[in-house]
Amino acid sequence: MQAGGGRLRKLLLAAAGLQQSSRNVGDVLFHRSIHNHRIKRPSIVHKRSTDILHDPWFNKGTAFPATERDRLGLRGLLPPKVMTFEQQYERFMVDFRQLEANTTDGGDDMNALAKWRILNRLHDRNETLYYHVLIKNIKHFAPIIYTPTIGLVCQRYSGLFRRPRGMYFTADDRGEMMSMIYNWPAEQVDMIVVTDGSRILGLGDLGAQGIGIPIGKLDLYVAAAGINPQRVLPVAIDVGTNNQELLDNPQYMGLQHRRLDGEEYTAIIDEFMEAVYTRWPRVIVQFEDFQNKWAFKLLQRYRNVYRVFNDDVQGTAGVALAGLLGAVRAMGHPMEDIAKQKIVVVGAGSAGLGVVNMVKQAMMRLQDHEKATNQFWILDQDGLITSSRKGLNPDVRQYARETDEHDGLKEGVSLLEVVKKVKPDVLLGLSGCGRLFTKEVLEAMKESGCPRPAIFPLSNPTSNAECTAIEAFQYCGPNIIFASGSPFRDVDLGNGKIGHSNQGNNMYFFPGIGLGTLLSGARHVTDGMLHSAAECLAACMSDEHLQEGIIFPPIPRIREITAKVAAAVVKEAVKEDNSEGYRETNARELRQIADDEGELSAYVEEHMWSPEYSPLVSPPSY
Repeated sequence: MQAGGGRLRKLLLAAAGLQQSSRNVGDVLFHRSIHNHRIKRPSIVHKRSTDILHDPWFNKGTAFPATERDRLGLRGLLPPKVMTFEQQYERFMVDFRQLEANTTDGGDDMNALAKWRILNRLHDRNETLYYHVLIKNIKHFAPIIYTPTIGLVCQRYSGLFRRPRGMYFTADDRGEMMSMIYNWPAEQVDMIVVTDGSRILGLGDLGAQGIGIPIGKLDLYVAAAGINPQRVLPVAIDVGTNNQELLDNPQYMGLQHRRLDGEEYTAIIDEFMEAVYTRWPRVIVQFEDFQNKWAFKLLQRYRNVYRVFNDDVQGTAGVALAGLLGAVRAMGHPMEDIAKQKIVVVGAGSAGLGVVNMVKQAMMRLQDHEKATNQFWILDQDGLITSSRKGLNPDVRQYARETDEHDGLKEGVSLLEVVKKVKPDVLLGLSGCGRLFTKEVLEAMKESGCPRPAIFPLSNPTSNAECTAIEAFQYCGPNIIFASGSPFRDVDLGNGKIGHSNQGNNMYFFPGIGLGTLLSGARHVTDGMLHSAAECLAACMSDEHLQEGIIFPPIPRIREITAKVAAAVVKEAVKEDNSEGYRETNARELRQIADDEGELSAYVEEHMWSPEYSPLVSPPSY
């Protein structure tokens, strides 16, 4: 922005209600800042009386000022004291702390669900206060609204259901989705998270109950990325379920028949996508927890047509790549040396292949490493995958080891034998099977010759992690770099030393991808944008933290980190000529903004929604 007299001139013009005939990028930023931050724009509400109190978006509860109580027909319907936003926040937190104190004997699962319920009730009655609570306590509440508690919620969702949230598109709605999409009341939607419920975390097919995952993910989009909660939409696509317990359960709320497959299934997803992009041509769709069979197929089917990405494939891969880049730095090497790491991967599903593909691309991007596939040894339930394996998926075949290689490893050999012979620098777990990193495997990693081996059991939820943090540090030694998919506590190593348990949490990644894609107006979510996000995330860590074994930032910094990641995504989209701009900022202006790091940061931050009560205005007819 311009300084001194130019800035004052603009302020005087704005105060006088005048506009300049032409604006440079500094003017754009200045006027947008005045518009967004100095003036609380009123919200038009076409409701009165108890209808407003029952609308979680407009409801302020005891915080309605006297003037709004008068003009909106609320006088006498609320206690007389007008409370401030912060007083409401403190009141809720007192209640929540009392709940925590009184539910310590209910078992971990019951305690977690009790906490989810009280947060969900707040979400149902006052969204603005809910997101304020969430943002201020993100470290404490993220495991409740997201992993691991959200897995329990999805398993029991039919019994927990109280108030509808999001939309359901089913196999019974074929031919009607184009009209159905207009049932959603929001005129504009920026972000959709959709699941078909076929592979919820590591819990399997939960059918329509999987809606809990999109709800939780979008809560993080709001809290971490500042996406406006009025412009998000959680979706479940219900094509049936193969979960026999749900098929036999009279309380289950989804379709009670076997899953559709093949062309029938594809046609339903196609119809949904066409409906969504007909109404909201610039919306971003994030696929979530689709079974491996469809995750890659749907991503490849739509990624060059719409603005879509798959968090299980690309988000997990991105945060894993950021962790590996951080681990390489912690080993005392530059990021580019990731191309020299020997990496053993357990798991050849969508998550495992997503990580491997992205790390391979990073090797080629950072060092032009033409033989990057030679750095990977991939195992599935049948052991090491080699070229002699019959019926290999083409996505896996490129990483199959040749059986006549110098290491002498044969088709199907065990993880322990692979680790002993390969002596890897990195051990990645994306199998969905708990405790595969046994004592013997971890002890073999200790003998790998790498001074700081990276142990990454990334499967969710906690019960499916390939090992615990305690096991990793106990059997592989105190110098390891440890990161897991679900949270583990740090490990006391004695003598005042701590073994840091990093959580390779997708929440560091996907909110920045979504926000950056939105603010750049990118036509597609490209590999370059994903790589820039991972490199940015890895670069956020100081050398001092990395030497301590800390490779991810603390969760309370999530909005700051998301803003940085989003800025990196915007910059890459502009660099690739993949950007169309956002709202009043056109592509030309955005190119100018992206050239200045300070202006780009300001651009991102000013578009991040924050929870504040806005004045409510009712039209005269109401």
